[in-house]
Amino acid sequence: MSFTDELSTVAEPLWDAIEDHPMVERLGAGTLSTDPFEYWVRQDYVYLVDYARVFAYGAATAPDLERMGTFAGLLDSTINTEMDLHRAYAAEFGISEAELEATEASPTTRAYTDFLVRTAATGSFGDLVAVLLPCMWGFNETAERLRAKGEPDDERYAEWIDTYAGAEFTELTTWCKELMDGVARDASDAERERYRDLFYESGRYEYRFWDAAWRQEEWAI
Repeated sequence: MSFTDELSTVAEPLWDAIEDHPMVERLGAGTLSTDPFEYWVRQDYVYLVDYARVFAYGAATAPDLERMGTFAGLLDSTINTEMDLHRAYAAEFGISEAELEATEASPTTRAYTDFLVRTAATGSFGDLVAVLLPCMWGFNETAERLRAKGEPDDERYAEWIDTYAGAEFTELTTWCKELMDGVARDASDAERERYRDLFYESGRYEYRFWDAAWRQEEWAI
């Protein structure tokens, strides 16, 4: 059994909870109101800025040139492709790129990105992979589950599902799983346990990110 097969016992309850969340249920049904999705677009854009920094750390700490090149490519595609999708969404809402850039991170976004960047900066390469995996795996799994139920009529939500259930993102998710398996293969029992804990913590933040968008979370003061 691979390490990511073992992680499935941790991951499945997280993916189930995300699928059952009203934000995700309504996105899949095409009945989600505009406000929480607009909030999600803004906050995910902020998130992706620091997510890209984690890829930069991955390129810097990768143990070989092949993985260094892959992380460098992911940094480029995040900034110039995935963030373009968010800019296009924002334009539909009448949000300029400058306004998007000026979005203040919510408490959940700040906590999640600080956790990712801190782990990338102070942990091992394996730690970095462990905290990255839930974002890729979670989005891919969620989108595939929603697609299996039938795509919504709302083009924005259908595009979200198509993007994250599509062949390119599925391939990226598979790559990250295989990378995690490769790192864990040579790891000690203590390291594998740490990877599992980091994966679970990152996965819980994935759920919280959806929930914060649903509640349109703001700073209390």
